[in-house]
Amino acid sequence: MARSNRPRGRKSAPRDDGEGADLNDLLAGWRRSEVRRDGLWHVQPVPAMQAAKTYLCPGCTLDIAPGTAHMVAWRGDGVLGDAADLANRRHWHTHCWRIK
Repeated sequence: MARSNRPRGRKSAPRDDGEGADLNDLLAGWRRSEVRRDGLWHVQPVPAMQAAKTYLCPGCTLDIAPGTAHMVAWRGDGVLGDAADLANRRHWHTHCWRIK
């Protein structure tokens, strides 16, 4: 009987041609920088599908319920560095962030 050189029991590795990363970026929203009167802010929208927890909006001090689209914002020009700014990010209602 002839021997088969085909591997058995192995699954092929998923291809990473960059399309999956682009799709994740679209689903996660676009990160951008905004200049406000109190400095530079990095802002990223959170779609309703990815909002899994309850957050307290610093603009109106009301809860952001799970499943509600909202914004995440953090300072871009803090004196303690990028890591500290990212650790102090806050979740805002989209309306509250617009009128900030």
